[in-house]
This record gives sequence, structure tokens and C-alpha cells, in this order.
Amino acid sequence: MKHDEFAFFNEQLAQMLRDGIPLEGAVEQLCLGLGRGALTADLQAVAADLARGVPLAQALDGKRLPDLYVHMVRVGAAGNNLPAILQMLADHYRRVGSVWTRLKGLLFYPIVVLLATLGVSLFLALYLGPLLREFAADFHSISLGLIYRTPGAWGVRVLGAPAALTAVLLAVAIALSLPAVRRWLRWSVSPFREASLAQAASALALMLHGGCRLDDALQLMEQLEKHTRAGPAFGRLRDRLAGGRARFAEMAEGDRVFPALFTWMVDQGGEDMAAGFERAAQLYHTRADHGTEMLLYAALPSSILVLGSMLFFQLSSIAAPLVALMQQIAGS
Repeated sequence: MKHDEFAFFNEQLAQMLRDGIPLEGAVEQLCLGLGRGALTADLQAVAADLARGVPLAQALDGKRLPDLYVHMVRVGAAGNNLPAILQMLADHYRRVGSVWTRLKGLLFYPIVVLLATLGVSLFLALYLGPLLREFAADFHSISLGLIYRTPGAWGVRVLGAPAALTAVLLAVAIALSLPAVRRWLRWSVSPFREASLAQAASALALMLHGGCRLDDALQLMEQLEKHTRAGPAFGRLRDRLAGGRARFAEMAEGDRVFPALFTWMVDQGGEDMAAGFERAAQLYHTRADHGTEMLLYAALPSSILVLGSMLFFQLSSIAAPLVALMQQIAGS
């Protein structure tokens, strides 16, 4: 299930609860309109448990729902404020989904360029090459016929650049499929880092607004990010909070995971740290959007430049032998 679909599910569920519809019936009916997937199956299992009279806190056990989501739903149920918590969760997942959807859009132009270039290259190497070889044979130009032979030197020149680009993109795709690489990208490379900071600040603001203590919120973030470089950073924040440092600037002092601007924005909330995290989330969400826009604007002209360069190289590989053939015909 995508982030925006999950956000819409929680928004509808919150509205149905405000209208007085029982939780188990609301979840069951909303699940009927969801697509297939692991998250949908778990939500259906939650609805079935609720229908059997299982308490909500226990119905969430053993499900593959996001840890933040499970924690906040339990907080909302315990505080008798579940509709408001679900609405905040919907807003959170909608913001997260919008950033990552735009980041994934960066792959669109390189893929289009690759497919277009490969298509032109296959046409030149597998169709035009043999056609030119036959044309050269009609004029008894053996050397020219060898040039257009595929596979051969000419075929390598035509297919070399697209093949190299394909290899590079495949290597990148394989690397991105590795969880360790994705975790490193999230907290090390802009705008992925800005998106991760926005997501973390939004989650902390959500938990604090929902009634969680700051220590508990930081502990959950430490668990959620335990496999990234941010996990130990949230642990250090907890340790400094336990040591009596109440302001976020004091807790995050000297920590490279949290930029100075992020720390300053959160610290501006003073005692209302939830408001500080909320402002930081909005700021870094905007920064992530801006960074994505810049990459998207750079992707189109870069893709056109790569495609044009490859086509120029391929067409020049055809033109030079053709000029030689025309000169041979003119001299005979």
C-alpha cells in the first residue's frame, strides 16, 4: 500500500469514528476498497480480531504495520482520542509520501533516455548495419562491407555507449536494492537527508502532540532508525535528556546527524518542543521539495544531452564510411 493510500485510509477511518461508526465495522468496510498487499492483509486481520472482541492494543500485535503507526494508535486508544490521532497520522503519511514520490520521479528521465537510446542503437546495429553492408557489397566495396558487419567493430562502436549506460544503471539499481545502501542514502545524501529529517521531525511532533513523553518518543525513533546512523543519534539525545539537558540545542550539541538549522528550528519552540519539531518538519519538507525540483530540472536537459551525444556518435560512425563509399563511387 502506498503512503497516500494509507493516509486516505486513516483520514476516512477518523471521519467514520467521529460519525459514531464502531471501529471494527469501519475498518472492515474500508478494507473492502483497498488493493491487495501485505498491509491490507494485516488491516483485514485487525478488523477480524476486533469483530471477535479482541481489544485494539492486542489486535495490533504481530501485524506488519509501521511501528510508529502501532504506537500512536495505542496512544490514541488509551487517551480516548483515536480520531484526532488517526487524522494526524494521515497528515504525516501524506507528507512522507509526497516527498518520496517526487524523489522516485528522478528515475523517470534516465529510464526514458536509456530506452530511447537502446532502441535507436538496436535499429542502427541490427537493421541499418546489415542493410549498408549489402549496399556496399553491390559496389564491391569489401572493406566497407566489413566495417558494417554486425557484430564487429562498427557494431561495438554503435552499441558500446548504450551498453555502458545500461551497465551503469543496472549497477545503480542493484546497489539501491540493498537495504544498507538505501539506509546510507537516507541520512547522507541530499535531498534524501532533508526528507528523512522532515519525516523524523514530523513523527516526533506527532507523538508529542499525541501525549507521548519526549523520552518515549526518542526511544521509539531510536528503534525505528536502529539500522541507520540516526539511530545512535536519537539514543544520545535520550541520554542527554536523562542527564538534565532540557533544551534540544543542548541535547543535540555537537551531533552531526542534526544540522545546525534543524537544531535551531526545534529549539525555537522552547518548552513546546512539539511546535519546534513541527516547524522543523515543515521547513525540511520544503527543502526536500526544493532539492527534488532542482534535480528534476537538471535531469531533463542532462538526459537530452546524453541522448544527443550518443546519437551523434552513432550517426558519425555511419556517416564516415558512407562518405568514403560516395568518394569511391565518384572516383570510379
